[in-house]
Amino acid sequence: MRKTMTGLLAGVGLMWACGTSAQAQELTIFWAEWDPANYLQELANEYEAQTGVKVTVETTPWADFQTKAFTEFNAKGSAYDMVVGDSQWIGAASEAGHYVDLTDFFTKHNLTQVMAPATVKYYAEYPSNSKKYWSIPAEGDAVGWSYRKDWFEDPKEMEAFKAKYGYDLAPPKTWAEMRDIAEFFHRPDQKRYGIAIYTDNSYDGLVMGVENAIFSFGGELGDYQSYKVDGIINSEKNVKALELYRELYGFTPPGWAKSFFVENNQAITENLAAMSMNYFAFFPALVNEASNPNAKVTGFFANPAGPNGEQFAALGGQGISVISYSKNQEEAMKFLEWFIKDETQKRWAELGGYTASAKVLESPEFQNATPYNKAFYETMFKVKDFWATPEYAELLIQMNQRIYPFVTAGQGTAKEALESLAADWNATFAKYGRHK
Repeated sequence: MRKTMTGLLAGVGLMWACGTSAQAQELTIFWAEWDPANYLQELANEYEAQTGVKVTVETTPWADFQTKAFTEFNAKGSAYDMVVGDSQWIGAASEAGHYVDLTDFFTKHNLTQVMAPATVKYYAEYPSNSKKYWSIPAEGDAVGWSYRKDWFEDPKEMEAFKAKYGYDLAPPKTWAEMRDIAEFFHRPDQKRYGIAIYTDNSYDGLVMGVENAIFSFGGELGDYQSYKVDGIINSEKNVKALELYRELYGFTPPGWAKSFFVENNQAITENLAAMSMNYFAFFPALVNEASNPNAKVTGFFANPAGPNGEQFAALGGQGISVISYSKNQEEAMKFLEWFIKDETQKRWAELGGYTASAKVLESPEFQNATPYNKAFYETMFKVKDFWATPEYAELLIQMNQRIYPFVTAGQGTAKEALESLAADWNATFAKYGRHK
Protein backbone atom coordinates (compact mmCIF):
# COMPACT_ATOMS: atom_id res chain seq x y z
CA MET A 1 0.00 0.00 0.00
CA ARG A 2 1.41 3.43 -0.91
CA LYS A 3 1.90 5.66 2.11
CA THR A 4 1.59 9.40 1.69
CA MET A 5 4.19 11.66 3.24
CA THR A 6 1.38 13.21 5.31
CA GLY A 7 0.45 9.79 6.68
CA LEU A 8 4.05 8.98 7.54
CA LEU A 9 4.56 12.28 9.31
CA ALA A 10 1.29 11.81 11.21
CA GLY A 11 2.48 8.40 12.36
CA VAL A 12 5.86 9.76 13.46
CA GLY A 13 4.17 12.63 15.26
CA LEU A 14 1.83 10.31 17.12
CA MET A 15 4.68 8.00 18.18
CA TRP A 16 6.64 11.05 19.40
CA ALA A 17 3.65 12.41 21.33
CA CYS A 18 2.98 9.05 22.94
CA GLY A 19 6.61 8.49 23.76
CA THR A 20 6.70 5.16 21.94
CA SER A 21 9.90 3.72 20.59
CA ALA A 22 10.64 2.54 17.08
CA GLN A 23 9.70 -0.95 18.30
CA ALA A 24 6.00 -0.38 17.77
CA GLN A 25 3.33 -2.84 18.84
CA GLU A 26 2.30 -5.44 16.25
CA LEU A 27 -1.10 -7.04 15.78
CA THR A 28 -2.20 -10.09 13.79
CA ILE A 29 -5.71 -10.54 12.37
CA PHE A 30 -6.68 -13.99 11.10
CA TRP A 31 -9.09 -14.37 8.18
CA ALA A 32 -9.85 -16.55 5.19
CA GLU A 33 -7.98 -16.12 1.93
CA TRP A 34 -10.10 -13.94 -0.36
CA ASP A 35 -10.22 -10.42 -1.77
CA PRO A 36 -11.80 -8.74 1.31
CA ALA A 37 -8.81 -9.89 3.39
CA ASN A 38 -6.54 -8.11 0.92
CA TYR A 39 -8.65 -4.97 1.25
CA LEU A 40 -8.37 -5.20 5.04
CA GLN A 41 -4.59 -5.42 4.75
CA GLU A 42 -4.61 -2.22 2.68
CA LEU A 43 -6.72 -0.55 5.35
CA ALA A 44 -4.40 -1.86 8.07
CA ASN A 45 -1.43 -0.40 6.24
CA GLU A 46 -3.06 3.01 6.51
CA TYR A 47 -3.53 2.43 10.24
CA GLU A 48 0.18 1.67 10.52
CA ALA A 49 1.00 4.91 8.67
CA GLN A 50 -1.12 6.84 11.17
CA THR A 51 -0.10 5.09 14.39
CA GLY A 52 3.11 3.16 13.83
CA VAL A 53 1.35 -0.05 14.86
CA LYS A 54 1.94 -2.80 12.30
CA VAL A 55 -1.14 -4.91 11.59
CA THR A 56 -0.78 -8.12 9.60
CA VAL A 57 -3.79 -9.87 8.10
CA GLU A 58 -2.83 -13.55 8.07
CA THR A 59 -4.91 -15.73 5.79
CA THR A 60 -5.58 -19.38 5.05
CA PRO A 61 -7.81 -21.04 2.42
CA TRP A 62 -11.51 -21.12 3.23
CA ALA A 63 -11.45 -24.92 3.48
CA ASP A 64 -8.97 -24.72 6.38
CA PHE A 65 -10.17 -21.51 8.02
CA GLN A 66 -12.50 -22.86 10.70
CA THR A 67 -10.27 -25.84 11.58
CA LYS A 68 -7.13 -23.74 11.87
CA ALA A 69 -8.86 -21.02 13.89
CA PHE A 70 -10.46 -23.35 16.43
CA THR A 71 -7.31 -25.45 16.77
CA GLU A 72 -5.51 -22.30 17.89
CA PHE A 73 -8.42 -21.23 20.10
CA ASN A 74 -8.71 -24.61 21.81
CA ALA A 75 -4.97 -24.61 22.47
CA LYS A 76 -5.39 -21.14 24.04
CA GLY A 77 -2.72 -19.93 21.66
CA SER A 78 -1.76 -16.31 21.16
CA ALA A 79 -0.82 -16.45 17.48
CA TYR A 80 -3.76 -14.19 16.60
CA ASP A 81 -4.95 -11.04 18.31
CA MET A 82 -8.17 -10.75 16.33
CA VAL A 83 -10.16 -12.94 13.96
CA VAL A 84 -12.74 -12.08 11.32
CA GLY A 85 -14.83 -15.15 12.11
CA ASP A 86 -17.94 -16.50 10.45
CA SER A 87 -21.21 -15.39 12.01
CA GLN A 88 -22.07 -18.98 12.99
CA TRP A 89 -18.93 -19.23 15.15
CA ILE A 90 -20.13 -16.71 17.68
CA GLY A 91 -21.94 -19.17 19.94
CA ALA A 92 -19.14 -21.72 20.07
CA ALA A 93 -16.40 -19.11 20.44
CA SER A 94 -18.15 -17.06 23.14
CA GLU A 95 -19.35 -19.99 25.23
CA ALA A 96 -15.87 -21.55 25.17
CA GLY A 97 -14.27 -18.27 26.26
CA HIS A 98 -12.32 -17.71 23.04
CA TYR A 99 -13.73 -14.23 22.35
CA VAL A 100 -13.44 -11.11 24.51
CA ASP A 101 -16.80 -9.71 25.64
CA LEU A 102 -17.29 -6.45 23.69
CA THR A 103 -20.57 -5.41 25.33
CA ASP A 104 -19.03 -2.40 27.08
CA PHE A 105 -17.31 -1.39 23.83
CA PHE A 106 -20.67 -1.58 22.03
CA THR A 107 -22.33 0.57 24.66
CA LYS A 108 -19.54 3.15 24.80
CA HIS A 109 -19.59 3.66 21.02
CA ASN A 110 -23.36 3.20 20.56
CA LEU A 111 -22.73 0.55 17.93
CA THR A 112 -26.29 -0.76 18.00
CA GLN A 113 -27.18 2.53 16.29
CA VAL A 114 -24.01 2.96 14.21
CA MET A 115 -24.18 -0.42 12.46
CA ALA A 116 -27.09 -1.75 10.39
CA PRO A 117 -29.41 -3.48 12.91
CA ALA A 118 -29.38 -6.89 11.24
CA THR A 119 -25.59 -6.98 11.23
CA VAL A 120 -25.52 -6.30 14.98
CA LYS A 121 -28.06 -9.06 15.60
CA TYR A 122 -26.28 -11.72 13.57
CA TYR A 123 -22.57 -10.77 13.55
CA ALA A 124 -22.25 -9.46 17.09
CA GLU A 125 -24.96 -10.53 19.58
CA TYR A 126 -25.13 -13.87 21.38
CA PRO A 127 -27.35 -15.30 22.74
CA SER A 128 -30.16 -13.85 20.64
CA ASN A 129 -31.72 -10.74 22.24
CA SER A 130 -29.28 -10.92 25.17
CA LYS A 131 -27.63 -7.53 24.45
CA LYS A 132 -24.25 -9.20 24.88
CA TYR A 133 -21.83 -8.58 22.02
CA TRP A 134 -18.72 -10.46 20.92
CA SER A 135 -17.81 -9.08 17.50
CA ILE A 136 -17.78 -5.81 15.58
CA PRO A 137 -19.65 -6.10 12.25
CA ALA A 138 -16.82 -6.03 9.73
CA GLU A 139 -17.44 -7.63 6.33
CA GLY A 140 -21.10 -7.35 5.51
CA ASP A 141 -22.31 -9.90 3.01
CA ALA A 142 -25.48 -11.63 1.89
CA VAL A 143 -26.89 -13.54 -1.04
CA GLY A 144 -28.02 -11.49 -4.02
CA TRP A 145 -28.45 -12.01 -7.76
CA SER A 146 -26.76 -11.14 -11.04
CA TYR A 147 -28.48 -11.31 -14.42
CA ARG A 148 -27.86 -10.87 -18.13
CA LYS A 149 -29.20 -7.43 -19.02
CA ASP A 150 -28.74 -8.05 -22.74
CA TRP A 151 -31.00 -11.11 -22.60
CA PHE A 152 -33.62 -9.27 -20.56
CA GLU A 153 -33.56 -6.16 -22.76
CA ASP A 154 -33.66 -7.91 -26.14
CA PRO A 155 -36.88 -6.58 -27.80
CA LYS A 156 -37.80 -9.99 -29.21
CA GLU A 157 -37.37 -11.64 -25.82
CA MET A 158 -39.41 -8.91 -24.14
CA GLU A 159 -42.22 -9.33 -26.65
CA ALA A 160 -42.25 -13.13 -26.35
CA PHE A 161 -42.16 -13.02 -22.54
CA LYS A 162 -45.07 -10.60 -22.28
CA ALA A 163 -47.10 -12.67 -24.73
CA LYS A 164 -46.56 -15.79 -22.61
CA TYR A 165 -46.78 -14.43 -19.04
CA GLY A 166 -48.80 -11.24 -19.40
CA TYR A 167 -46.33 -8.81 -17.81
CA ASP A 168 -43.10 -7.05 -18.75
CA LEU A 169 -39.76 -8.85 -18.63
CA ALA A 170 -37.61 -7.18 -15.96
CA PRO A 171 -35.51 -8.16 -12.93
CA PRO A 172 -37.94 -10.15 -10.75
CA LYS A 173 -39.61 -8.46 -7.81
CA THR A 174 -41.06 -11.74 -6.51
CA TRP A 175 -40.04 -15.37 -6.41
CA ALA A 176 -43.01 -16.19 -8.63
CA GLU A 177 -41.67 -13.83 -11.29
CA MET A 178 -38.21 -15.35 -10.90
CA ARG A 179 -39.68 -18.79 -11.53
CA ASP A 180 -41.39 -17.53 -14.71
CA ILE A 181 -38.20 -15.91 -16.00
CA ALA A 182 -36.15 -19.03 -15.24
CA GLU A 183 -38.65 -21.14 -17.18
CA PHE A 184 -38.73 -18.69 -20.08
CA PHE A 185 -34.96 -18.61 -20.61
CA HIS A 186 -34.45 -22.34 -20.07
CA ARG A 187 -33.50 -23.60 -23.54
CA PRO A 188 -31.28 -26.67 -23.29
CA ASP A 189 -31.26 -27.10 -27.08
CA GLN A 190 -29.53 -23.70 -27.31
CA LYS A 191 -27.28 -24.44 -24.28
CA ARG A 192 -28.97 -21.54 -22.56
CA TYR A 193 -30.51 -22.05 -19.11
CA GLY A 194 -32.83 -20.17 -16.82
CA ILE A 195 -31.08 -19.85 -13.50
CA ALA A 196 -28.08 -20.82 -11.38
CA ILE A 197 -28.71 -21.53 -7.69
CA TYR A 198 -26.64 -22.89 -4.82
CA THR A 199 -26.75 -26.67 -4.52
CA ASP A 200 -23.42 -27.61 -2.89
CA ASN A 201 -24.10 -29.52 0.32
CA SER A 202 -20.53 -29.75 1.63
CA TYR A 203 -20.90 -26.65 3.86
CA ASP A 204 -23.58 -23.96 3.77
CA GLY A 205 -24.13 -23.33 0.05
CA LEU A 206 -27.39 -25.21 -0.41
CA VAL A 207 -28.67 -24.11 2.99
CA MET A 208 -27.97 -20.45 2.21
CA GLY A 209 -29.85 -20.76 -1.06
CA VAL A 210 -32.85 -22.41 0.54
CA GLU A 211 -32.81 -19.81 3.35
CA ASN A 212 -33.21 -17.14 0.66
CA ALA A 213 -36.53 -18.74 -0.22
CA ILE A 214 -37.63 -19.66 3.32
CA PHE A 215 -37.08 -16.20 4.78
CA SER A 216 -38.81 -14.45 1.87
CA PHE A 217 -41.79 -16.80 2.12
CA GLY A 218 -42.20 -15.57 5.70
CA GLY A 219 -40.69 -18.70 7.23
CA GLU A 220 -38.10 -19.17 9.95
CA LEU A 221 -35.71 -21.93 10.97
CA GLY A 222 -36.88 -21.96 14.58
CA ASP A 223 -37.07 -19.89 17.74
CA TYR A 224 -33.48 -18.84 18.50
CA GLN A 225 -34.26 -18.29 22.19
CA SER A 226 -36.40 -21.32 23.12
CA TYR A 227 -34.92 -23.65 20.44
CA LYS A 228 -38.43 -24.64 19.41
CA VAL A 229 -38.51 -25.98 15.85
CA ASP A 230 -41.77 -27.95 15.62
CA GLY A 231 -44.24 -26.12 13.42
CA ILE A 232 -41.52 -23.63 12.41
CA ILE A 233 -38.89 -25.34 10.26
CA ASN A 234 -41.62 -27.68 8.97
CA SER A 235 -44.23 -24.95 8.49
CA GLU A 236 -46.40 -24.76 5.40
CA LYS A 237 -44.55 -21.58 4.35
CA ASN A 238 -41.24 -23.43 4.43
CA VAL A 239 -42.70 -26.38 2.55
CA LYS A 240 -43.82 -24.07 -0.27
CA ALA A 241 -40.44 -22.31 -0.28
CA LEU A 242 -38.55 -25.59 -0.57
CA GLU A 243 -40.90 -26.78 -3.31
CA LEU A 244 -40.19 -23.66 -5.34
CA TYR A 245 -36.44 -24.02 -4.81
CA ARG A 246 -36.71 -27.58 -6.16
CA GLU A 247 -38.65 -26.24 -9.16
CA LEU A 248 -35.92 -23.66 -9.86
CA TYR A 249 -33.34 -26.44 -9.81
CA GLY A 250 -35.12 -27.86 -12.86
CA PHE A 251 -34.09 -24.73 -14.80
CA THR A 252 -30.36 -24.89 -13.95
CA PRO A 253 -27.58 -25.92 -16.35
CA PRO A 254 -26.72 -29.63 -16.54
CA GLY A 255 -24.50 -31.02 -13.80
CA TRP A 256 -25.58 -28.34 -11.33
CA ALA A 257 -25.99 -30.61 -8.28
CA LYS A 258 -22.80 -29.50 -6.49
CA SER A 259 -22.57 -25.82 -7.36
CA PHE A 260 -21.53 -22.89 -5.20
CA PHE A 261 -20.00 -19.42 -5.68
CA VAL A 262 -17.41 -20.32 -8.34
CA GLU A 263 -19.86 -22.11 -10.61
CA ASN A 264 -22.55 -19.47 -10.11
CA ASN A 265 -20.24 -16.70 -11.34
CA GLN A 266 -19.30 -18.93 -14.27
CA ALA A 267 -22.97 -19.19 -15.16
CA ILE A 268 -22.80 -15.50 -16.08
CA THR A 269 -19.28 -15.34 -17.51
CA GLU A 270 -19.77 -18.44 -19.69
CA ASN A 271 -23.20 -17.49 -21.07
CA LEU A 272 -25.01 -20.32 -19.30
CA ALA A 273 -27.81 -18.72 -17.30
CA ALA A 274 -30.10 -15.70 -17.35
CA MET A 275 -29.86 -15.22 -13.56
CA SER A 276 -27.41 -16.38 -10.93
CA MET A 277 -27.45 -16.46 -7.13
CA ASN A 278 -24.26 -15.50 -5.29
CA TYR A 279 -22.73 -13.67 -2.35
CA PHE A 280 -22.22 -9.97 -3.00
CA ALA A 281 -18.55 -10.50 -2.10
CA PHE A 282 -18.09 -12.29 -5.44
CA PHE A 283 -19.79 -9.67 -7.60
CA PRO A 284 -16.67 -7.49 -8.15
CA ALA A 285 -15.40 -10.18 -10.54
CA LEU A 286 -18.57 -9.78 -12.60
CA VAL A 287 -18.01 -6.07 -13.27
CA ASN A 288 -14.39 -6.64 -14.21
CA GLU A 289 -13.99 -7.14 -17.97
CA ALA A 290 -10.82 -9.14 -17.38
CA SER A 291 -12.76 -11.82 -15.52
CA ASN A 292 -16.18 -11.40 -17.12
CA PRO A 293 -16.44 -10.86 -20.88
CA ASN A 294 -20.10 -9.96 -20.25
CA ALA A 295 -19.31 -7.31 -17.62
CA LYS A 296 -20.97 -4.48 -19.56
CA VAL A 297 -24.23 -6.40 -19.85
CA THR A 298 -24.35 -7.86 -16.32
CA GLY A 299 -26.85 -6.39 -13.87
CA PHE A 300 -27.72 -7.08 -10.24
CA PHE A 301 -30.80 -7.25 -8.01
CA ALA A 302 -31.66 -7.98 -4.40
CA ASN A 303 -33.36 -11.20 -3.36
CA PRO A 304 -37.03 -10.91 -4.42
CA ALA A 305 -40.07 -10.92 -2.16
CA GLY A 306 -42.16 -13.96 -1.33
CA PRO A 307 -45.89 -14.44 -1.93
CA ASN A 308 -46.94 -12.22 1.00
CA GLY A 309 -44.47 -9.41 0.37
CA GLU A 310 -41.77 -10.42 2.86
CA GLN A 311 -38.31 -9.76 1.46
CA PHE A 312 -35.27 -11.11 3.25
CA ALA A 313 -31.95 -12.70 2.29
CA ALA A 314 -29.55 -15.21 3.77
CA LEU A 315 -26.69 -13.55 5.62
CA GLY A 316 -23.04 -14.11 4.80
CA GLY A 317 -20.13 -12.05 6.07
CA GLN A 318 -18.25 -11.81 9.33
CA GLY A 319 -17.58 -9.80 12.45
CA ILE A 320 -14.14 -9.04 13.88
CA SER A 321 -13.46 -10.31 17.40
CA VAL A 322 -10.64 -9.93 19.90
CA ILE A 323 -9.14 -13.26 20.97
CA SER A 324 -9.12 -13.74 24.73
CA TYR A 325 -5.67 -15.38 24.67
CA SER A 326 -4.05 -12.44 22.89
CA LYS A 327 -1.31 -10.61 24.79
CA ASN A 328 -2.19 -7.43 22.89
CA GLN A 329 -5.84 -6.94 23.77
CA GLU A 330 -5.47 -3.27 24.69
CA GLU A 331 -3.82 -2.49 21.35
CA ALA A 332 -6.47 -4.55 19.53
CA MET A 333 -9.22 -2.47 21.13
CA LYS A 334 -7.49 0.68 19.88
CA PHE A 335 -7.56 -0.72 16.36
CA LEU A 336 -11.28 -1.45 16.68
CA GLU A 337 -11.92 2.11 17.90
CA TRP A 338 -10.25 3.33 14.71
CA PHE A 339 -12.02 0.76 12.53
CA ILE A 340 -15.55 1.84 13.57
CA LYS A 341 -15.01 5.55 12.83
CA ASP A 342 -17.18 6.94 10.05
CA GLU A 343 -14.19 7.98 7.98
CA THR A 344 -12.59 4.54 8.35
CA GLN A 345 -15.80 2.75 7.37
CA LYS A 346 -16.08 5.01 4.34
CA ARG A 347 -12.50 4.18 3.39
CA TRP A 348 -13.16 0.45 4.00
CA ALA A 349 -16.01 0.65 1.48
CA GLU A 350 -13.84 2.56 -1.02
CA LEU A 351 -11.19 -0.16 -0.89
CA GLY A 352 -13.78 -2.83 -1.65
CA GLY A 353 -14.79 -4.00 1.82
CA TYR A 354 -18.51 -4.35 2.50
CA THR A 355 -19.17 -1.95 5.33
CA ALA A 356 -21.91 -2.60 7.89
CA SER A 357 -22.08 1.10 8.84
CA ALA A 358 -25.67 2.28 8.42
CA LYS A 359 -24.51 5.83 7.64
CA VAL A 360 -22.17 4.73 4.85
CA LEU A 361 -24.65 2.20 3.43
CA GLU A 362 -27.37 4.86 3.23
CA SER A 363 -25.16 7.41 1.47
CA PRO A 364 -25.77 8.06 -2.25
CA GLU A 365 -21.99 7.98 -2.70
CA PHE A 366 -21.86 4.34 -1.58
CA GLN A 367 -24.99 3.23 -3.40
CA ASN A 368 -23.77 4.63 -6.72
CA ALA A 369 -20.16 3.44 -6.41
CA THR A 370 -20.76 0.10 -8.18
CA PRO A 371 -23.60 -1.51 -10.16
CA TYR A 372 -24.37 -3.81 -7.22
CA ASN A 373 -24.00 -1.50 -4.20
CA LYS A 374 -27.62 -0.38 -4.21
CA ALA A 375 -28.82 -3.98 -4.12
CA PHE A 376 -26.32 -4.64 -1.33
CA TYR A 377 -27.62 -1.65 0.66
CA GLU A 378 -31.21 -2.86 0.28
CA THR A 379 -30.22 -6.37 1.33
CA MET A 380 -28.18 -5.57 4.44
CA PHE A 381 -31.24 -4.23 6.23
CA LYS A 382 -33.19 -7.40 5.37
CA VAL A 383 -30.88 -10.26 6.29
CA LYS A 384 -31.38 -13.29 8.53
CA ASP A 385 -28.94 -15.98 9.57
CA PHE A 386 -28.58 -19.64 10.42
CA TRP A 387 -28.35 -20.94 14.00
CA ALA A 388 -25.33 -19.51 15.87
CA THR A 389 -25.37 -22.06 18.70
CA PRO A 390 -22.15 -24.01 19.39
CA GLU A 391 -23.66 -27.09 17.73
CA TYR A 392 -24.45 -25.21 14.51
CA ALA A 393 -22.20 -27.52 12.46
CA GLU A 394 -24.34 -30.54 13.39
CA LEU A 395 -27.51 -28.62 12.55
CA LEU A 396 -26.04 -27.64 9.19
CA ILE A 397 -25.09 -31.22 8.31
CA GLN A 398 -28.57 -32.42 9.24
CA MET A 399 -30.26 -29.79 7.08
CA ASN A 400 -28.05 -30.68 4.12
CA GLN A 401 -28.78 -34.37 4.56
CA ARG A 402 -32.53 -33.83 4.59
CA ILE A 403 -33.04 -31.27 1.82
CA TYR A 404 -30.33 -32.21 -0.69
CA PRO A 405 -31.99 -35.43 -1.97
CA PHE A 406 -35.28 -33.59 -2.49
CA VAL A 407 -33.83 -30.49 -4.20
CA THR A 408 -31.42 -32.25 -6.55
CA ALA A 409 -33.10 -35.62 -7.11
CA GLY A 410 -36.76 -35.12 -6.23
CA GLN A 411 -36.62 -37.84 -3.57
CA GLY A 412 -39.64 -37.75 -1.28
CA THR A 413 -41.52 -34.51 -0.68
CA ALA A 414 -40.60 -31.14 0.76
CA LYS A 415 -42.90 -31.78 3.72
CA GLU A 416 -41.26 -35.12 4.48
CA ALA A 417 -37.78 -33.57 4.29
CA LEU A 418 -38.67 -30.78 6.70
CA GLU A 419 -40.57 -33.06 9.10
CA SER A 420 -37.47 -35.26 9.33
CA LEU A 421 -35.28 -32.21 9.81
CA ALA A 422 -37.47 -31.01 12.69
CA ALA A 423 -37.00 -34.40 14.37
CA ASP A 424 -33.22 -34.22 13.81
CA TRP A 425 -32.94 -30.75 15.29
CA ASN A 426 -35.14 -31.62 18.27
CA ALA A 427 -32.85 -34.54 19.05
CA THR A 428 -29.73 -32.37 18.71
CA PHE A 429 -31.05 -29.63 20.96
CA ALA A 430 -32.17 -32.22 23.51
CA LYS A 431 -28.68 -33.75 23.45
CA TYR A 432 -27.12 -30.40 24.31
CA GLY A 433 -29.77 -29.45 26.86
CA ARG A 434 -31.02 -26.45 24.89
CA HIS A 435 -34.74 -26.89 25.42
CA LYS A 436 -36.20 -24.83 28.25
